[in-house]
Amino acid sequence: MRRHLAILAVVAVGSVWLAGAAGAGGEKKVSDKQFVAKAASSGMAEVKLGELAEERGVSAAVKKFGHHMVKDHTKANKELMELASSKGYKLPGEMSKAHRATVEKFSKLKGEEFDRAYAKQMVLDHVVAVKLFEYQAKNGTDEALKAFAAKTLPVLQEHLEMAKKLPGAASGGRSER
Repeated sequence: MRRHLAILAVVAVGSVWLAGAAGAGGEKKVSDKQFVAKAASSGMAEVKLGELAEERGVSAAVKKFGHHMVKDHTKANKELMELASSKGYKLPGEMSKAHRATVEKFSKLKGEEFDRAYAKQMVLDHVVAVKLFEYQAKNGTDEALKAFAAKTLPVLQEHLEMAKKLPGAASGGRSER
């Protein structure tokens, strides 16, 4: 339980920072280059966490959602990679330190503990991603990246709604098998 709370605390801090960086409340602006780096790292993390959900989850809903994340985020990552490459943006070769830490912590969880933590993580991750992509679609300077963000945004919003329905996403929720 303590490990679960520590994971959520780290995620919450990272989510608050990224939400602020994405322009929530007009705080900090995100450049096109920063958007590419954040979106790429986040996408890689979603794929890896989705793979872990397929392997370690016990709920059929969590496993199915994990598979969905792998499929959708792999597709978006490929599209972002091609777009960024054509524009001369350098993509990160690996996830950010924060995303790596999250994946590492989730790789140690299993069963219902994994399901609950994963469900909550997916809600948090997609709240942050939606804010980031909304900001880019509205405020980006590169038209192709703005279009990518606008096109990807409905998928991320769908993921957020799906994540909210996962067993354990709400406080005190219990995984279903």
